[in-house]
Amino acid sequence: MHRPLNIALVSASDLDGEHAHSVHVRDLARSLARPRPDDDDGNHVTVYTRRQDPSARARTRLGPGAALVQLDAGPARPLTEAEQLDHVRDLADGLRRRWSGAGRPDVVHAHGWIGGLAACAVARELGIPFFQSFHGVAATERRAGREVHPHRDRLEKAIGRGADFVLASSGEEAAAIVRSGVPRPSVKVVPYGVDADTFAPVGPAMPHGGRDRLVMVCRDLAAGDVATALRALVHVPDAELAVAGGPDREDLENDPVVHRLMLLAKELHVADRVVFLGRLPRKALPKLLRTARLALCLAPAQPSPAVPLEAMACGVPVVATPAGGNADEVLDKITGLHVPAGRPVVIGRTVRRLLAEETTLHGYSIAAADRARSRYSWDRIAGETLRAYAKALPEPEPEPVPAPRAADEAEHEADRTPAMAG
Repeated sequence: MHRPLNIALVSASDLDGEHAHSVHVRDLARSLARPRPDDDDGNHVTVYTRRQDPSARARTRLGPGAALVQLDAGPARPLTEAEQLDHVRDLADGLRRRWSGAGRPDVVHAHGWIGGLAACAVARELGIPFFQSFHGVAATERRAGREVHPHRDRLEKAIGRGADFVLASSGEEAAAIVRSGVPRPSVKVVPYGVDADTFAPVGPAMPHGGRDRLVMVCRDLAAGDVATALRALVHVPDAELAVAGGPDREDLENDPVVHRLMLLAKELHVADRVVFLGRLPRKALPKLLRTARLALCLAPAQPSPAVPLEAMACGVPVVATPAGGNADEVLDKITGLHVPAGRPVVIGRTVRRLLAEETTLHGYSIAAADRARSRYSWDRIAGETLRAYAKALPEPEPEPVPAPRAADEAEHEADRTPAMAG
């Protein structure tokens, strides 16, 4: 049995949201706090974040043994990364006050580079083992076409070199972190997890027509390369495409990205086989995924690490570009297929052939659900995270052997004395 740890997770992001980063931190906290087979008690986990809502409570319960603490660091509203940087010192001061006394954690694990910037200096100052998860590094986000803070590369390198270990979510991210200058032995791959109870093959499903349905789920429709999916649909004449993501459904008509995609669908004569659902609440995603014959994950760079896992957990094979987590999560020709990014003809023909091979598709479906449950369950991800923490923790002192009682010693001595002959 191991001594329960006091674990601090730190993130400057809005942890009330449904972004993959936010969901990951909340689920990781609950999983780390859950008692494990070799422990009678779970760990004590506190997630620290920057207050973004003035009416939010300072402390809320996430689950048994896990809590969320919101610290005042700048105005209580969403801020850009540049604005958050102006208040990193305030966030660090809040962490220092919490950790300098009885609330000192055994391990600090920061999520995101700004959370890492605040937590790294405090953890090092107090002599606490420090771990960092970036959830995407500057170089990769830049390749994905996202605007990146000009100092982010340098700051990520400093955070990574200051950490005991950096936990990357995929092999590709690990390689990018090493290229940035972080020593390779300090980088460990611990992937995202999936809630296999919520995302499961059996359960309620949304109504849909008789066509084979392809499903795309992407927060950013442009970065997710929905345009390539529309062009690929031309080569899959009996299928329909359901797209979840972008703005809320009532705002779809006024969104310029959705407008361009709708025009493209009309030009390609596939508009009658495409439905834009807008941003769906997380609880609705399993109902959508269960209607799919295939899930498409076609982002050329930095795809969502959560979507392939959630689709696979619902028993849906995934056709994915081998980028980011896709390359690790989707096993080519086992749980789905890898396809080249931005090649709609190749993708379309690949999808059409797979839909026609019912036995193959059924085998992929079974393998996908099994892989999601066995490799990416939260129990396993929490266990891998705890084993990483253990590498930086001091060796526990051996428990003292109790001195024998006098009566026990006398009895032991009598057992060793030979009986005398009568």
